[in-house]
Amino acid sequence: MGEHERFMKLALAEAEAALALGDFPVGCVLVHKGAVITSGKRAHSSGRVNELDHAEMLALRSFLDAELAIAPEELTLYCTMEPCLMCYSTLILNGIRKIVYAYEDVMGGGTNLPLTMLSPLYAALEILVIPSVLRQESLALFQQFFSNPDNPYWKGSLLANYTLEQNSSKSRQP
Repeated sequence: MGEHERFMKLALAEAEAALALGDFPVGCVLVHKGAVITSGKRAHSSGRVNELDHAEMLALRSFLDAELAIAPEELTLYCTMEPCLMCYSTLILNGIRKIVYAYEDVMGGGTNLPLTMLSPLYAALEILVIPSVLRQESLALFQQFFSNPDNPYWKGSLLANYTLEQNSSKSRQP
């Protein structure tokens, strides 16, 4: 098993914990030089829903609050779902330059944002994005979530329909 798969398995464990709580199964870990620095899982996607407590935002907040002597550009974020536009832009503005994700967010994924077409603050950034690491394992969690009638979050959305139409033999086809 490679490094990407090893850390994605830890992100998947965070996603499984979110799912067990009834939340959207997104989990992530921030890694520095082969060690997990912090992790996060999606919160508040059931009950009193908010769109601030994404796994990436919670992990980043934990890293920033810890005030570690680690440069953010030395971190790699591993996430079970492609970061949304909010998370992607927050991550890159906070110095994260390497993002590895498992499952594509066909509805709200932000990693295809054409940075070079934006204002100078963004245009010069070089971000490495590695998609589809343990995609099938992540897909299974999202299918479980969207198949549960007790989970109304994004029910009937493009993402839900796309996810439920996937099978284990399909590759990425947004």
